Amino acid sequence: MTAMQSLDPADWSDLRALGHRMVDDMFDHLQSLRDRPVWQPMPAELRQELRRPLPHGPMAPEAVYGEFQRLVQPYVTGNLHPRFMGWVHGGGNPIGMLAELLAGAMNANLGGRDHAPVEVERQVIAWAAEMLGFPIDASGVLVTGTSTANLIGVLVARTARLGPSARRDGVGGTGLVAYTSAAAHGCLPRAMEMAGLGREALRMVPCDAQGRMRLDLLQQRIAQDRGQGLRPFLVVGTAGTVDIGAVDDLDAISDVAEREALWFHVDGAFGATAMLAPKLRPLLAGIERADSVAFDFHKWAQVPYDAGCIVVRDAAVQLDTFAADAVYLKREQRGLAGGGVWPCDIGPDLSRGFRALKVWMTLSVYGADRLGAVVQQTCDLAGILAARIDREPALERLAPVALNIVCFRYRAADGDLDRLNAEIVADLQEAGIAAPSTTTVNGVLAIRAAIVNHRTLPVDIAILVDAVLEAGRRRAEAA
Repeated sequence: MTAMQSLDPADWSDLRALGHRMVDDMFDHLQSLRDRPVWQPMPAELRQELRRPLPHGPMAPEAVYGEFQRLVQPYVTGNLHPRFMGWVHGGGNPIGMLAELLAGAMNANLGGRDHAPVEVERQVIAWAAEMLGFPIDASGVLVTGTSTANLIGVLVARTARLGPSARRDGVGGTGLVAYTSAAAHGCLPRAMEMAGLGREALRMVPCDAQGRMRLDLLQQRIAQDRGQGLRPFLVVGTAGTVDIGAVDDLDAISDVAEREALWFHVDGAFGATAMLAPKLRPLLAGIERADSVAFDFHKWAQVPYDAGCIVVRDAAVQLDTFAADAVYLKREQRGLAGGGVWPCDIGPDLSRGFRALKVWMTLSVYGADRLGAVVQQTCDLAGILAARIDREPALERLAPVALNIVCFRYRAADGDLDRLNAEIVADLQEAGIAAPSTTTVNGVLAIRAAIVNHRTLPVDIAILVDAVLEAGRRRAEAA
């Protein structure tokens, strides 16, 4: 008989020392973020070095960690850095980092069964429901992100309209149609595709000058579809559009949904967390009336990736959407197979990691009020950025600032301004000074600064603007 194999070390002392070193190195990394470039491209030779055949033999843990430090750590996205402003990526937090270590050590599968990690997730969902103003018995589950959470929202709305039989019979010929803003995230058309309804069944309603869905056109389209024998079943409001951060009139959309008997879902990917900030909460009035809300803890709540969430008002409908009998998932009155409704009964995954721990620890250590203050702080910084842009003759703001996203561009006397501004953004990114992104606003390419990171300070706003002005002048003079 061959020797029995275990992946644990024969002597824990060396691995324990390496683990302590890793934790110390990560704390040093977080503490010295401002001394590092926001982002730097990975050299081609290092990319090639990563492309190796499957390793069949062992390699010392210290050597593998050394390769991580050399090949991986310097070339990450950069969203930990206070001047990462390109996309709505949260900055993480050190408590969440430690929670990930603990969760990895527990290696808990949160598909179901009766154990404490599932109770932690249930508590997180209860806190999310409280934040949104939902009833205490609301249902929900943690997922990878709002893209998956929005898909769940579409599927639950489909079940609410067609009943559980749609899971057996499919949706062919049902004539279901849904509605959302023309500024909605691209994951919503994809959710319609994956739900078997087709992206053509999603009506993209035009927006007003503030970037909000026009309710008059929404009602017109609903009436038009009903007149053609179609079956409206869902309307999706957006709390924080991806391009400019606009918030739909959620209260008014809820009125339409009630009048038209539609499921009201809110894509609150980052904006829903504004409910933690007292001054911002009125902007989201009506979210508490939604049937379901999708959002990310890994954005404004600063939880490390990934930590998406879906909360559903009617727990029975979510259960009807996903619960399935299987002999290997049989529930018992006692023992490990107990525990009531399992997360796999209300979402698509059976194998699920313990992502709830980093959310639970982040909320427990910092508290909802402090996280709300961070949300408010980023919006205040966006106001500082907008005011600076408005004072600079060489800069032009391209959209109103509803929350924390500012869209603007550098203006030159002549030339292709779209190309100029795209080059400015790339210049800043490659120099490691700052990492804004680009988007299109009213047909014009914009520099987009999304201020999400709790580490960002007014000095970072000044550095960004100064760098844009310098890069713009340099490129305009060279043209």
